[in-house]
Amino acid sequence: MTPASAITAAATSIGPLHLSALREAYGQGQRTPSAVIAAIYDAIAANGEDGVWIALNPRAAALQRAAELEAGGYTATLPLWGVPFAVKDNIDVAGLPTTAACPAFSNMPSASATVVDRLLAAGAILIGKTNLDQFATGLVGVRSPYGVARNPFNADYIPGGSSSGSAVAVSSGLVSFALGTDTAGSGRVPAGFNNIVGLKPSLGLLSGSGMVPACRSIDCVSVFALTVPDSMAVLDAAAALDTSDGYSRKAPAGWRSVVPAKPAAFRFGVPQKAQRKFFGNAEAEKLFDAAIAKLQAMGGAAVEIDYAPFAEAAGFLYQPAGTAERTAATAVFMEQHADAMHPVTRAIVEKGHEASGADVHRLHYRLQALRQQTAKVWDDLDCLVVPTSGTIYRIDEVAADPITLNSNLGVYTNFVNYFDLAALAVPNGFQPNGLPAGITLIAPRFHEPVLAAIGHAFHQQTGLSLGATGVAQPAATLADAPSYPWITVAVFGAHMSGEPLNPQLLALGGRLIGPCRTAPDYRLYRLKEKVLLRPGLVRVGSNAGVSIGAELWALPPAGFGVMTAAIPGPLGIGSVTLEDGSSVKGFLCEAIAIGDAEDISAYGDWRAYRRAVAA
Repeated sequence: MTPASAITAAATSIGPLHLSALREAYGQGQRTPSAVIAAIYDAIAANGEDGVWIALNPRAAALQRAAELEAGGYTATLPLWGVPFAVKDNIDVAGLPTTAACPAFSNMPSASATVVDRLLAAGAILIGKTNLDQFATGLVGVRSPYGVARNPFNADYIPGGSSSGSAVAVSSGLVSFALGTDTAGSGRVPAGFNNIVGLKPSLGLLSGSGMVPACRSIDCVSVFALTVPDSMAVLDAAAALDTSDGYSRKAPAGWRSVVPAKPAAFRFGVPQKAQRKFFGNAEAEKLFDAAIAKLQAMGGAAVEIDYAPFAEAAGFLYQPAGTAERTAATAVFMEQHADAMHPVTRAIVEKGHEASGADVHRLHYRLQALRQQTAKVWDDLDCLVVPTSGTIYRIDEVAADPITLNSNLGVYTNFVNYFDLAALAVPNGFQPNGLPAGITLIAPRFHEPVLAAIGHAFHQQTGLSLGATGVAQPAATLADAPSYPWITVAVFGAHMSGEPLNPQLLALGGRLIGPCRTAPDYRLYRLKEKVLLRPGLVRVGSNAGVSIGAELWALPPAGFGVMTAAIPGPLGIGSVTLEDGSSVKGFLCEAIAIGDAEDISAYGDWRAYRRAVAA
C-alpha cells in the first residue's frame, strides 16, 4: 500500500500510467495519447516549482506527437505507443538543452542520444528533461541549482540521486518511465526512496552515446518504472549494439529482455548479519529482515556471504584515485568555469587531482583482485540481495554533512558498477514514518531476466501500490522463456546426483534445481549396453505411459551445447513434459533401441530400479 497522504494529485488526475493499463486503454479506445499528455502537462503546471524538471518538451510539440500516433491508429508493433517518458538532463535530446544541472555547461545538442532515438522509434512521447545531482555526482538529489525534486512521501527528506527528477516523475505518476544514469547507484537509490523499480542494466546494453560522462568506463543508462515488466519492456525497446559507443556491447545469444516465471527454487546471497549497515535505522533493518523471510517463503534459500570485499570496493569511489575519472570527464569545463559548479560537486571532482597515474593503476589492480575474489559467489547463487540503501536522510541532515551521509548511501551500490554486474531495485515496504525502503537484487552481467523473474515475484508478493500513485499493481503476463543464462535440463539416469556421469554436469557449470516427475506419458527402459548401465526414456502417450522421476539441472548455454554434442545414440535431447504441464529439455531415447530392452517403468525412476537390483 501507499500512505494515503502521499498519493499525488497528478496520479488521480492523469490515471494509471503503467504499460499494461495504457495498452489496454489505448487498444480499446478508452483513452487517447492526446488526453493523457494534456492531463500530464496540466498536472505539471499545477505542481509548480517541484524541482523535478529542468526543461519541458513544449506542450504543443508533445501533443503534436500524440496526434501523429493517433492518426496511424494504435498498434502493438510499437511497444511504447503513446507512452509518456522523461529523460535525465545529462542525456541529450535534440532541441532541448543539456545542462547536467550546471547552467554554465548548458548546450543545445543537434541530435538525441541513441537510447532516446530508440525509445521515440518505439512510439514513446517525451515530456521533458529532469533534475539531477550536478554532473551525476551524488546519491542524494540535492546538489542542483534547479532545486530539490520533492520527495512525494515527505518533502523534508531527500529524493535520492543523482537521478532525482526522473525517479520522482515516475513515482508521482507524471510519466510511465524515465531514463536515469547509474555510476554508483544513481539508478537504484532514488528508486528505493520513491517506492518504484530501478533497473541498472549490464554495462553497454543501453548505448551511452549522447550521455554526459561521470565515470565513463562504468556509466550505465538506467530505467525507472512502476513495475519490473515495464522496466524490461523499456530495456527491450532501447537495447542495441551502438558502434559509436566504445563501451556498447551486444547481448549474448539466448539473452532476452523478458520477465520469465520465477524459479521454483533459487539461492540468494545476503551479507552476514554483522556486516549489514543501517546507520542507526532499526526500522530499515526490520524491513530487510522481513524481505529475506519473504524471499524464503517464495522458494529462495538464503546464503550468508562475506560482504567485506564488496564493501571494500564500494569504498573506493570517492577516494582520489576513484574520483580521477570524474575529474577527467569535467577537466575542460573546470578550467574555465570551476566557480560555476555546485560547491560540493566541485570539491569532490577536484579531489581527483590528488591522485597520480600510479595511484589510479593501483586502485584498478586492487579492484580486479576483489572482482576475482568475489566471482566465486556466483557459482552458488542466483543473485545477491542487499538493502537498496541502509537508511534515508532529511535534506537538512545532508546539508550539514554532505560527504559522509552521501557515502553511507553507497555502501550497497558502488561496487556493482566496478564489478560489471547487473542490478534491479524493487520496493520492499514502508517504515512507520511513511517513508519507503527497497531491496536490490544483483547478479553477473546479462542476468537481467533472472533478476526480473525474482524481483517481479517479490514486488507482487509485497502487495505494494505503485510509487506514490496509489494504483494497485497489475497482473503481469510472464514470458515462456528460461531465465538466461540457464537452460533447464531433465536427467533420468547416469547424469543424476551420485551417478557415474554426474561429474560431467558439474564440470559444465551445472546446478541442481531439484527432483521432478514427468507427465504420465512415458516409459523407462534399461538399455542393453555393456559399458555403462543407463536408462532410456520413451514417450508413448497417456494411454500407455506412467510418470517417471527425474532431476532438473540448470546448465549455461555453452555447457548445454558441449553436453548435447557428446551424447551417444540412441539417446538425444528433446522436449519433456513434466507433471505440472511445463516443458523442459531432457534426455530421450529413440524407440528403435527398446526392442530388447527391459521395461523398468514400474519402479518409477532409475534410482529405485538400481536399489532393487542391488538388493
